[in-house]
Amino acid sequence: MKKIIFFFISIGFVSQMYAQDIKLPEVVISAVNYKYLNTVNSEDIDPDVQRLEQEVAFYNLKDSDLYEDDYDSYMIEFYIPDGKIVAAYDADGNILRTIEKYESVKLPKDVRDAVFNRFPNWTLDKDAYHVTYNSSNNKAKKVYKIKLRNGNEVVRLKVDAEGNFM
Repeated sequence: MKKIIFFFISIGFVSQMYAQDIKLPEVVISAVNYKYLNTVNSEDIDPDVQRLEQEVAFYNLKDSDLYEDDYDSYMIEFYIPDGKIVAAYDADGNILRTIEKYESVKLPKDVRDAVFNRFPNWTLDKDAYHVTYNSSNNKAKKVYKIKLRNGNEVVRLKVDAEGNFM
């Protein structure tokens, strides 16, 4: 009986000696279209806009039902209730260009400050956010179209993402 107990105890110790901690390298998942995300994203952007832009960046064209080897480029549309993105992809799934339009988005702090410092006592009636991105120059043009109201008076403005009036 002592031999059996000693046998099981020794098996327990031996099995612990051969156990190994396997350390795998850290895996970082990034979008194929990280340049697009870096260009169009900003810290003070509406969360719904940000989620849709991330969906566009992470979209896997080759797993799509639309993908065929015969085509060089693809136009894909992405929607949320208050906006949409039309994105052109090449055959490898890289974003070539996008056109984005959103209605009633949260204005960034720089834009809000610039508008309401210049037009105090006015109220925001409508706003739209337009973005055009082109991968050839890796630039995005971001414009806020804003409609302000003060009683019967109406003013329409165009402001860039930094709060500069156009």
